[in-house]
Order: sequence, then structure tokens, then C-alpha cells
Amino acid sequence: MVTLEENGSKVAMGKVSAELAVTPGTATSMVKNMERDGWLKYYPRQGVSLTRKGKKVAMNMLRRHRLLETFLVETLGLDWSEIHIEAEELEHAISEKVLEKLDEFLGSPRYDPHGHPIPSKGGTIQRPSSQTLQNCDAGITVRVESILDQDSDFLKFAREKELLPGKAVSVIKSEKLADVITLKIDGREPFSMGFRSAEKILVV
Repeated sequence: MVTLEENGSKVAMGKVSAELAVTPGTATSMVKNMERDGWLKYYPRQGVSLTRKGKKVAMNMLRRHRLLETFLVETLGLDWSEIHIEAEELEHAISEKVLEKLDEFLGSPRYDPHGHPIPSKGGTIQRPSSQTLQNCDAGITVRVESILDQDSDFLKFAREKELLPGKAVSVIKSEKLADVITLKIDGREPFSMGFRSAEKILVV
């Protein structure tokens, strides 16, 4: 997941093209068009960052997406592994009036079903101090904060292993040379996962 932050570090164009599933040249053309409209600032051979105008629009879209995901899970009962695409379809059609009514109906939730913070109406977002599961040492217990990967297969895997937001996870072993971490949740049998998967899970 690519995150563009105003006054933050630039995002490499390689990451942008990979996220959009287009060639680097196509991504660069898209970015230059958005720069002309004032949404982005493009730095050749360095990357791209949001302008103030771009951040305002991005936060509004993020708020729409995450409120819709929350509605789809909590009200309609959809599984969290299938709501990302559905929310992307709906976020462009919902009006501001309906969005605020939806927020009120849901009780102004602070987090979506994946554990991601929902921006406020004013565009601010709570950023908890968290780290990836990959960076945890053996012998500690952490709490799952959020799941970064929105791929349905990975979300199904996380649900199967009960790697859900709010769950306590004990790190039994961390083998850095083998890129494997062994975990235990509640009374279940310990299981192992690769560092590549563990870095997609934020914990506190």
C-alpha cells in the first residue's frame, strides 16, 4: 500500500507504478498530469509527494473508503476479505451528505475492520506508534493493530490464523537468517510465517 504524505518522504515512482499495475512510463505520465492540476509534486528520479490540495482530497477519499468498509462489514455482514473492491466501487458515488449520515449511523468509528484509522471530517488522522510483526523479538506479546495487505487471499489467511485487530500475539521464535517467525494466539497451536507476510501486519 502506497501512502503519500504532505511534507513527508517522497514515494518512489516504482512503488506508484506497482500499486497501480501500470508501466513506470504510464505512471509518470499520470503523475505529471496530476501535478499540472495541483494535486501532486513530482521530483524527477526521486519520487512524488502530495500537495496540500492533494492531501485534502486524498483524506476525504480515504474517509469515504474506510467508512464504507466498516458499513459493509458491521451492517451488511460482508467478510472483511471482500470489502475492499466493493468500497472502491461505492466511494465515488456517495455524496458528502450521505457520507456524514453514514458516519453518524455507525457511531463515528475510529478504525475500519482492518484496523486502519479513519480520517476525521476535517482531514486529520490518528497515527498510532506501531511496528511490523516482522521486527518483533522472541519472548514478547503484542497486539495486532492493523493489516496492511488488502489482498483477499492474505486477509483470509489472517482470519484463519486469527491475526485480527485487537488480538494478542505471543512471539515464540524469530529466526532472522531463515526469515521465519513463530507465533502463538490464545490456546491455539503455535504456527510459523515468513517475514514477508509478517511485515504486512502492524502491532503495538
